[in-house]
Order: sequence, then C-alpha cells, then structure tokens
Amino acid sequence: MLSFDPNASRMLISGNEALALSMLHCKVQLATGYPGTPSTEILENFSEFGGKAQWAPNEKVAAEVALGAAFAAARSVVTMKHVGLNVASDVLYTATYSGVSGGMVWIVADDPGQASSQNEQDTRNHAKAAVCPMFEPSDSQDAYEMLKTAFEVSEKFQIPVILRMTTRVCHSKSIVRPTGGLEALTPKFVRDIASRVMVPGYSKPAARRLRKKMEDLEVWNVQNHESLVVEGSNDLGIITSGICFHHAREAAPEASILKLGMTYPLPADVIRDFVKDKKRVVVIEENDPWLAENIRALGISVEAKYDPVFRFGELDVNRVKRILAGEKTPDPEAVKGKPPALCQGCPHQSSFAVFKELDCIVAGDIGCYTLAALPPYSAMDMMIDMGASIGMGLGLRHVLPPEEARRVVSVIGDSTFVHSGITGLVEMAYNRPATGHVVVIVDNSITAMTGQQEHPGTGRKLDHSPTYKLDYTEIAKATGIDNVVEVNPVRDREAFKTVLREALSKNELSLIVAKSPCILALKSILAWEKANKEAAAKQEK
Repeated sequence: MLSFDPNASRMLISGNEALALSMLHCKVQLATGYPGTPSTEILENFSEFGGKAQWAPNEKVAAEVALGAAFAAARSVVTMKHVGLNVASDVLYTATYSGVSGGMVWIVADDPGQASSQNEQDTRNHAKAAVCPMFEPSDSQDAYEMLKTAFEVSEKFQIPVILRMTTRVCHSKSIVRPTGGLEALTPKFVRDIASRVMVPGYSKPAARRLRKKMEDLEVWNVQNHESLVVEGSNDLGIITSGICFHHAREAAPEASILKLGMTYPLPADVIRDFVKDKKRVVVIEENDPWLAENIRALGISVEAKYDPVFRFGELDVNRVKRILAGEKTPDPEAVKGKPPALCQGCPHQSSFAVFKELDCIVAGDIGCYTLAALPPYSAMDMMIDMGASIGMGLGLRHVLPPEEARRVVSVIGDSTFVHSGITGLVEMAYNRPATGHVVVIVDNSITAMTGQQEHPGTGRKLDHSPTYKLDYTEIAKATGIDNVVEVNPVRDREAFKTVLREALSKNELSLIVAKSPCILALKSILAWEKANKEAAAKQEK
C-alpha cells in the first residue's frame, strides 16, 4: 500500500518512491527489473501507481526487454542493484553502440558499505567502460528531476542513460515538489538494421558514432549545467556528487561546492572554471576515487580522500570532516550489533540442520538461506554470486577424491535458481562428474530476501495476479537429470534426510526440491491464491 498521496503538491518520500513518481509523470511505458536491495521498491511503487511494471527472471533479461521497448520508440526503465549490472552488462556494453529510438534509463543502485551485498563495486566504472551517460541524484527531489533529464538526454542523443542511485538516496526521505513530466511517446517500429545488428561491419562505425555522441554530450553537460555551484570561501573548494553533497555542506558550510549532476561525461570546462580561483580543492566521494582520478586525467589538480581509510563504506559528516582535515588514522571500530539470523520458523532451518548432520560440503548461493553460513548452523562453505552454487559444486566434484566428492551438495533458492541456476543444471548433465552430483533447491515460494517479491516459479506476476508457473521438475528432466524428488523439509524432515543421504551415495545426478513456504509470506501467499481463484471463478461464470 502507498504511504503517501502521489497527487500532493509537496510530499516526504524516499528516493525510490520519487523515482516511481517521476516514472509515472514521465509516462514510462514499460519498466522491468529484478529485485535487489536497495532498488526493489522502485518497480513496486510504480506498479502501485498503475504503471506497467514487471519482474524478469534476471537483470540481463530485464534489460533486453526494456531495450526492445526502446527500439520501438517507447520510453522504458530497467532497475537493478549494482551487482545486477554485472549480469546485464552484456546488454549495456553493446546497447550504447546500437542506441535507442525512444528513451531508456538504467536505474542502478549501488550499496556503499555493503548493507545488503556481497561486494562494494562502483557503477561509475561501468558507465565509463560502457561509454554510457550517467547522472547521480543527491536526494529524492534530485531523483525525481534527474530521471526526467535522463530521458530527455536519452531521447535527444538516442542512447541508454544510467541513473546511479546509492543506498542512502534510495531509502532516505526528503521533500519532493513535483514539477511535471514529459509528453507520452508513440511506439512504432522503424527498421534500422545497420544500427541494431551489431556485427563488425555495423558495430565499427557505431563505435565512432558513440564517441561523437560523448563529445556532444560533454558540450551539452557544460551548456545545460546539470551541476550546482554553492558559492563560499575561495580557501576551500569541494567537488562532489550524490549524497556526499549533503555531507560536505554540513561538514564545511564555509566552503564553495561544485555538485556534479551528470558525472559521465564530466563537464570539464565547468570544473576548470570552479577550481581556477580556489586555494585548495578536495574531491569528496564514496567508494572508488573515480571523480578524483577522472578530474586529474583532465589535467586539473585536486586532492582526494586517503584510500586505505576512506575507500570503503559510506561517508558521513564526521568522515568528511576527517578527510578535509587530512586525517589518516583508521576509523573508530564500529559497535558490534546483533548478527543477522534466519527467522524463527524459517523452513531453511530444517534443511541446513540436515546438511550439517550429514557433514555435507555445501556450495551455497544468495538468498535468506545464506545466513545459514553463520552460527549456530555454520553449514555453508562458499557463496560468491547468483547461481554459482551449482558450478562451484561441480568443480569440487570433478577434483576431490571420490569419498570427499560425495559429500558435496549445491544449495540454491527458488528465485536464484530461476535467475541463473538453470544453466548450471545443463552444465551438470553435459559434463557429469564421475561421482554424480546433488542439487537442492530450497524453495520457499517467494523472493524472500528482498522483501517477498514474485518470480516465474511462484505462478504470480509483480502485482500478484496469476501467470504460468515454472515447473522445476520438468526443467530438470529436460536437462537429463537422473533423479528428481520434491519433499517438505519441515513436515517430513526425516524423509528429506533420507532422500539426501541416498542421493549423496549414488554416482548419479539428483535434484531435490525442498519445498516449504516462507513463514513471513505464508499468509500473503494464501490470500493471493484465494483472490486469484475467486477471480478465475468469476471469469468462468
């Protein structure tokens, strides 16, 4: 349910809510994505507003769907968290070559400090490597306004645009005053083989066109000045972007500040004009020293944060003060909080208790169940990226001595399996280890980790309406898996233990679907299923 009135003239909303509202006002015709903190709520709110929003199996597919819409002269959005861009980068790095006919914005949410992520990568590096224009909002109002500007740039220069969010901007609330959107586009298809079929004969000239667009975009950035200059003392100038702008203003109220809005390509002339009369210029930014390095590449001398101390984690007012003071001492040790744990009644507790009892070597994956790596279970031995559990398990099986290899099991969640585990089953059947292998899908009927979102295995769309439900058993059989079993590890714990022990003893391929719904989502799942059945019954009448 919406927590605010989208028709109000002034509202206190999060950055994610502001983006959804702006998408509505910009008349976005299709929004796709894959749930991932801190970006998840964007599509959920857009759907609540009545926009066409849908979850895809993974970020790559979501980006391809949004790109297809943009080839049809429509206005589209694709959302993901920073690691999702790794999955979708194959699309981005060539879509900048092909360009778009409508408007396409990639909303990518970085997670400085790794509040809910396995790494702290910086999307700004992707923007430069993919040669993709990029904007960085600093608060909810910025997010609302910059999405509109991003579409204007995308449609003017016929190129995808990245809107880089961060956790603090996504989830913090600030005042937004809506200022109006864009006129709707009229989708249509115009054949343009030379622009959209990226074989070498067409992609080579496309690369030159792309670089020319970047030159033109830098001119646009200077002339339109999506940057903000806060006049202050010439003794200290600060160049920054995103949430760091607010930290810098509070940490050094006397300083002159240049807040960059479009950070790729950089407005070189604007930066040169800002620094020319400053005695000292410091770049304040989170994560990589991306701005500092690229500004220095322009031949402009600036100071940067001291990397060993300030490269990791979010910045705040106190850390910015320490950067400006030139401090190099380590941050004070953070107060240790209570470690995360599986919910009481979580079905994964039963599954991982059995893995531990059987002394399994567990190649794990990303989801709520990753918490089973922590005490009291300590029952997951590795976790790297979405879908890696199956491949890593196979690698272990191929090289370990037979008795040890038979302890290896790959454990993956239902949403993660759909995201990138299916190809692992294909690999398992294609390159079979001598000892076989065992994959367990811990199926809790929802994408629980990111807030209970749907996926193709739930039989429900983003808005919980019914759709085709993926059948894991049939998929496994189609790939050539020898043994497929479904069992409830909560109701039939001993049966699950027996099935797993037997599978581990065989030199065969086995898929076990450990199916038991998320305890937090169960009430909602039952309500959605009941509503869908009632709706179907009414249609039949």
